[in-house]
Amino acid sequence: MLQVVAQLPCQHCGLEGQTQAAHTNWGHGKGRGIKADDNMVAALCQTCHAEIDQGAHMSKEERQEMWERAHFKTVKLIKANDNWPLNVPYPESYYSTKY
Repeated sequence: MLQVVAQLPCQHCGLEGQTQAAHTNWGHGKGRGIKADDNMVAALCQTCHAEIDQGAHMSKEERQEMWERAHFKTVKLIKANDNWPLNVPYPESYYSTKY
């Protein structure tokens, strides 16, 4: 899953070639020293990923919304390209009509 995500452009700013799988910082398997499940990632470049993790310029709510938008775009793009890994559960229960 992480390799599939890394091949996408940043789903926030569009930059290509520097994409990382940015795991959510808000639940979904995340705990102290434990990353969230691999189906809860967003394709983000190094700069956007750092902004979400360190958040010097945005509130917690703004960072969470930025990640969620990128996550939904990431999942939609992977699914549309028929590249969703069979061994990774699809995060259907997380989706709403918000985006």
